[in-house]
Order: sequence, then structure tokens, then C-alpha cells
Amino acid sequence: MNREKIHGVDYDPFEIEQQEWKKRQVRERLKQILTITSPIFILILWEFLSRTGLVDARFFPAPTAIIATFLDMGANGELYQHIGISLYRIFAGFLLGVIPAIILGLLMGLYSPIRHFFSPLVMALMPIPTLALLPIILIIFGIGEVSKIVTIAGSVFFPVIINTVAGVVNIDRIYLDVAKNYGASTKDFFFKIALPGSLPVMLEGIQMGQAIALLTIVAAEMMGANSGIGYLIWTSYSSFILKEMYVGLVLISFFGYLFSLLLRGLQRKLLPWK
Repeated sequence: MNREKIHGVDYDPFEIEQQEWKKRQVRERLKQILTITSPIFILILWEFLSRTGLVDARFFPAPTAIIATFLDMGANGELYQHIGISLYRIFAGFLLGVIPAIILGLLMGLYSPIRHFFSPLVMALMPIPTLALLPIILIIFGIGEVSKIVTIAGSVFFPVIINTVAGVVNIDRIYLDVAKNYGASTKDFFFKIALPGSLPVMLEGIQMGQAIALLTIVAAEMMGANSGIGYLIWTSYSSFILKEMYVGLVLISFFGYLFSLLLRGLQRKLLPWK
């Protein structure tokens, strides 16, 4: 075996590397344990406070009671209907907002005239909450599914386009100069330089967009819908059936966490160096 002498003591580099690897594994397991410990602790504390009457169970029902309500709603099929329609609206609105935002963002980042033309419009419209435009959206698209999808698309569009433009603009100029010198086509600039170069920042915008999409769908379904998770939350609150309201809140939290994990997984696949 290859051994090294440090200060007169024999060391096996392979053994040292194995020890470091084991330490890293222990640290990773500790992080995982801490990650799941905090929500479990909160749930146990919530259950205790609700069962002992230290908090009003009418307003803060015990987690076990919420789970029982969740199972009952799932058994009669009502819950799946709300989940299905909300997920359809989220995915449709998300794609409708993200795809144009990426295309226009890449064009704005690559071509200064396009950037100067669209920047004032983006900067003027971005601060306006999409929900504030909901009355106009309802007038134009009616109270059907299209208006809800457009509302979500509008809320997702701006964080994605801003981050995409920033990602392209921050690409090292040398890559663009080299591509020009080698006669790269517009297609090559678009797909081989701008798109991969802007991906790290763009994906952060997409991550932000998915969180905004969940916030928007709840508000949109509260204001003008007869189904969906937001509708479930609002009608349960109005009827003072708070266990069902908490079921809706837990679902939104779950899907937000799930979508975030999926996007982080996609980011690791597309950007392994990150």
C-alpha cells in the first residue's frame, strides 16, 4: 500500500480520504434529520396544544383531525376534483407564462434594440399585481378557465423574463465575440450561447415563478371559481368548516414544496457544476 510520511508518522492517503468521506456522510445525514425534525416537532406541539385546550380547537384543529378530514374528503372524491382542476390551471398558466418569457428574454438579452423597445413596457407593468388586473382579465376573457390561466401566466411571466434577460446580459462577452468570429448563426447564438449561458439565473426566475403561480391560483379561485383548492379554502372559511380549510392550506404547501424539489432536481441535471 502507498503510504506517506508526515512529521515522521505514516499516513495512508486512501484511509484519510475514506475518513473524510464518512465525515461528510455523517454531516449530510445530520442535515437530513434536522430538516425533518422541525416540521415533526411543530406538528407534535400543535397536536398537544389543541388536545389539551391550550389553543382553541375550533380555530386550530389538531393535525390528526385534519388528516381524518383529508381522508374523508378523499374517500368521497371531492378532494381529487379540486386538486385536478387547480393543477390543470397551474400547469397551463405556468407554461403560457414561462415559454414566451424565455423566448422574449433571450431576444432582449441578445439584441439591444429589442431590449430597449420592450424594457419600458416590462418595467411599467411588472410592479402591478396581476390580481389587480383581474377585473380587466375577466372583462376580456370572461369568467371561465381562460381568465384563470391568463392570470397565472401574467404573474409568472415577469420574474422569468427579468431573470432571463439578466442571465443573458451577464454572459461573458468573450463567448459572444468568439461566436461572431467563427460566423455563428442566429440559431447558434440562441441555443448554444444565450440559452445555456442564462440557465442558472433563468432557473431561479422559474423557481420564483412557480411559487407565485401557487399564490395566484389560490387568490384567483377565491375570487371567481366554483372549484379548485382556492375555492375550497374560501368556501370552507365562509362556512366555518375550518378542518377543510386547513386541508386546502396543507395541499398548497405540499404542492409548493413538491414543485420546488422537482425544479431543484431539474437544476441539478441541467447545471451539475452548480
